[in-house]
Amino acid sequence: MNGVPSLSVRDGWWVEGHLEGTTGWSIGYEEDPERRDIEIASLYDKLEGVILPLYYSNEEGYANVMRSTIAVNGSFFNTQRMLAQYVSNAYYPRTNVSSEGTIQHDVKLETGAANVC
Repeated sequence: MNGVPSLSVRDGWWVEGHLEGTTGWSIGYEEDPERRDIEIASLYDKLEGVILPLYYSNEEGYANVMRSTIAVNGSFFNTQRMLAQYVSNAYYPRTNVSSEGTIQHDVKLETGAANVC
């Protein structure tokens, strides 16, 4: 995680990771997401009115957004969580994954049930 706030349309992971002004900024308007002219205008408005003034005039404010990006998105969007979720959903649908990424499987043995870590 490099601490660079994102500036993007709200799709993919950014739908979950977006907190306006905290982890970055979104562009485009939800009323008509297919209009490129509106998206471009939104991009320039956000750069000129929000991001560049913050970056050049409020160094501490921009640094706070960078720290928030690391704290919020870095704690959730990481390889450990992604792999644990993938294994759980793809290979062991009856698996419990803790928030720390610990995987516990409920395995049925011929002699009874066992909990395997």
